[in-house]
Amino acid sequence: MTIFFAELVGTLLLILLGDGVVANVVLKNSKGHASGWIVITMGWAFAVAIPALIFGSYSNQFNPALTIALAVIGKVAWAKVPIYLAGQFIGAFLGAVLVFVVYYDQFKCSENKTDKLGVFCTVPAVRNSLINFLCEVIGTFVLVFGILGVGAQNLKNGMGAVFVGFLILVIGLSLGGPTGYAINPARDLAPRIAHLVLPIPNKGDSNWSYAWIPIIAPVVGGIIGAVCYMLLL
Repeated sequence: MTIFFAELVGTLLLILLGDGVVANVVLKNSKGHASGWIVITMGWAFAVAIPALIFGSYSNQFNPALTIALAVIGKVAWAKVPIYLAGQFIGAFLGAVLVFVVYYDQFKCSENKTDKLGVFCTVPAVRNSLINFLCEVIGTFVLVFGILGVGAQNLKNGMGAVFVGFLILVIGLSLGGPTGYAINPARDLAPRIAHLVLPIPNKGDSNWSYAWIPIIAPVVGGIIGAVCYMLLL
């Protein structure tokens, strides 16, 4: 399996499961409606861990911020970065489309336009561009620093993917409240585009004035995390 298809299918699964748990919690007439933040953070943790476990022998990044950070420290060839990113963004878009299909009736039943947008992309709890940017930088710093640390342990039998899932869980529980912890440009941008183009009943705008933060801040945080890891450990 090529890097492109591993990244495409892996990111598709990540978004299908991750955005899917958000839809289950926030949309009306869903079995998981109003089940809360713990359910969302747990769902996202497994949404990251499962593709990493499935595709670990091929490619398991599924995040442009991680890919670029690894390229900066020489662990991914720059010539391959466009291949990774293409798979990630296409996969994220397709995953968001599938979430729309699965939860179509719930989208019709829900009136809250912010909740509908929040299924696809992050919406800050309080709009403060500087703080929101720093939250995404810090969260992605922890993500990339932690992934490099887990990878250095040479864990066997897929345990590395399990611990990455724990890492995603603790980032969501501890740092995710202000912004919804995008920590992944593909996870936010491609589904936001899907929100723009899909015929979602009674949707609002896609909040493009905020979109630059979950695109740029994770790249900055990822690079800082990777460089710090290489310098300190």
